[in-house]
Amino acid sequence: MILSYVSMCTVEEVASSCNAIRFFQIYVYKRRDVTAQLVQRAERSGYKAIVLTVDVPRLGRREPDIKNKMIAPQLKNFEGLLATQVVSDEGSNLQAFAASTIDASLSWKDIGWLRSITKLPILIKGVLTHEDAIKAVEAGAAGIVVSNHGARQLDYSPATISVLEEVVHAVKGKVPVFVDGGVRRGTDVFKALALGAQAVLIGRPVVYGLAVKGETGVRRVTEMLKDELELTMALSGCPTLKDITRGHVITDPERLHSSL
Repeated sequence: MILSYVSMCTVEEVASSCNAIRFFQIYVYKRRDVTAQLVQRAERSGYKAIVLTVDVPRLGRREPDIKNKMIAPQLKNFEGLLATQVVSDEGSNLQAFAASTIDASLSWKDIGWLRSITKLPILIKGVLTHEDAIKAVEAGAAGIVVSNHGARQLDYSPATISVLEEVVHAVKGKVPVFVDGGVRRGTDVFKALALGAQAVLIGRPVVYGLAVKGETGVRRVTEMLKDELELTMALSGCPTLKDITRGHVITDPERLHSSL
């Protein structure tokens, strides 16, 4: 699992509650000491990687949050590090908090700085192009997450499944590539694997399951995805994950038309 920096539980609390492989997601903050302390806490708590989100130099315009004057939850990971109570008369408190803390000057050199303060591998989340994938590898990224931030950052950004193969080709097997966004069925997982992803990440389905039936709901969501993936593999003649190949997915419109 990847624990968000805005988790309502601390990195230590989550680490003590389960034996799952855990990554920790962060931003680079204006106060570098805050970033450094969070990373070091994650490393001490047994997290296996840092996931650096790079597509938020500024928070996207989330109009429902602004209209509803969203109040960000208490961010327990920041207790004792910086003030998280931000008051804004112009809409979303989350947007005000992000503007006051996240460093908009983030650049590729910051990945080198992040690598210098931890022994953990750094995954770059928010890559959508061939060019950025190459730069991420050159900067020392140990992995890439193809993500458009749930399509909440920039209108008209491409669907991640449509650019996944471009990123996979760019890295040429040097680092693993993961993908998130729009994974709702086992068939979606199958398509992502066929296009070169090593794994998919799920976000909203977990929240949906949690809202319906708590922990049991989350467990059921993951079971459904696993069962659907296995069924898709069986019906596609793939007894193992290694048998899923690029030939199982048609993306060329002309080829698709000729097959009908």
